[in-house]
Amino acid sequence: MARRRTLHPEEHEIWQAVARTAKPMHKVSHVFLKPADPMPAQIAPTQTAAPSSPRLPLFRLGEKSRTKPGHDILPSLAESLAAAPLQMDAKTHGKMTRGKLSPEARIDLHGLTLSEAHPELIRFILNAQSAGMRLVLVITGKGKRGHDIGPIPTRMGALRHQVPQWLRLPPLGAAVLQISEAHLKHGGSGAYYIYLRRR
Repeated sequence: MARRRTLHPEEHEIWQAVARTAKPMHKVSHVFLKPADPMPAQIAPTQTAAPSSPRLPLFRLGEKSRTKPGHDILPSLAESLAAAPLQMDAKTHGKMTRGKLSPEARIDLHGLTLSEAHPELIRFILNAQSAGMRLVLVITGKGKRGHDIGPIPTRMGALRHQVPQWLRLPPLGAAVLQISEAHLKHGGSGAYYIYLRRR
């Protein structure tokens, strides 16, 4: 800890001259003490502050919590895709999500890494659109649970989570009209219906 240095009388005069020319940034009054002045003694408060009420109610060991958890949990993939605005005909979308429409083409990305799957998906979607197809199926699989040894939980199914993001980014974003989770007979949560725009 550094010692506080006291100013000599000539240094104090120079300091006062500089301090008079300075313009304060904030409206705070500063008190400059002369070197001979002793430090002011701290003034004891006249009133003791009333103890504030505890923010949480008293809690005993073994008792159930009375507060509701306020977690902001990320919505599931199915919820986020269902909440996306409808870009296609509502009647056709209803048939598609009920599994009444059969996909014109499909690609299975099982067993591929993210770096292998991304170019395959781009090639497949752009070729399907240029061939005039409207509904295609992308199978990602549901993923398998890995070794979760860390304190932060990892999401299951890297491809399953990454494919909807890829489909919204260029060059695929311009070709894709709607993304929806597939019906159970086409793979359920391990596959996606991709409804393509007309060329």
